Amino acid sequence: MQAEFNRRNFIKGAALAAGAVAMAGRVHAADDPGYKPLPKAVQWGKIPGEGTDEEKIKLAKACGMDGIEAYPMEDLEAAKVRGALSREIGCPIHAVTYGGWGAPMSDPGDKVIAKGHAEIENALRTTHAMGADTMLLVPAVVTDRVGYKEAWENSQKNIRPMLPLAEELGVVIAVENVWNKFLLSPLEFAAYVDEFDSPWLQAYFDIGNVVIFGYPEDWIRTLGSRIRRVQIKDFKREGYEWNKLPYEGDVNHREVRKALAEIGYEGWVTEEFPGGDEAWLRELSRRMDCFSQGERRCS
Repeated sequence: MQAEFNRRNFIKGAALAAGAVAMAGRVHAADDPGYKPLPKAVQWGKIPGEGTDEEKIKLAKACGMDGIEAYPMEDLEAAKVRGALSREIGCPIHAVTYGGWGAPMSDPGDKVIAKGHAEIENALRTTHAMGADTMLLVPAVVTDRVGYKEAWENSQKNIRPMLPLAEELGVVIAVENVWNKFLLSPLEFAAYVDEFDSPWLQAYFDIGNVVIFGYPEDWIRTLGSRIRRVQIKDFKREGYEWNKLPYEGDVNHREVRKALAEIGYEGWVTEEFPGGDEAWLRELSRRMDCFSQGERRCS
């Protein structure tokens, strides 16, 4: 089990949930605004164990997850099988994450862009094969040799040629705000998405990634309907710790949930935390329920 996870607190929380449901409802009744539950997902690599695809998907479902965020696969037939299996079990793959760090679309080199295009194409085809409709992309990386303006212009120029394939496959490319020294305000993020002027390029918003320099609820209200998917993590400003379970950091979960409701978001919320064991995943699922319900705390 990960050091961040406290088994004693988990057992206490599980006992409260299982043995005192009515009381728990009364405790949180004033906090729960009655939001429609958001479907919650686990990243494929965070499902514990070394089991078969079937065993891993069944474990994710048994731990309370509604779906899975997967990774690109070279074997598209295997991707089809994995996607079909996830739907059959009732824990579908809803998105595929392609990082893009190794061949960023902001790079000035033709060879890097060619490599990136090939990887994005494979990720789009994996997404389609798995029956999902959204692919996460890190759009650009600002470095000591690629300035901000260059990263903006290069990435837009190099991502645009991938949009026809995205449309053909019915897969939205959703760009993520991540620690890449790029899209450092919600206004910039919104403008970046808008300049593509395409329904096939939207935003994959990570709640925890903006806490160090902003407030996720503000970003959500600014981005609005541009948000295609949401990732959840917590972040502690003191000590710069991002691997906190929900309700252990500085994210104001109630305000974030309220903001999502205000913009009409009812889509997937995927965890992004260091992995743990089965008990860890069950506790994470429970805390994601607290967030989904709009609770102030998750005791």
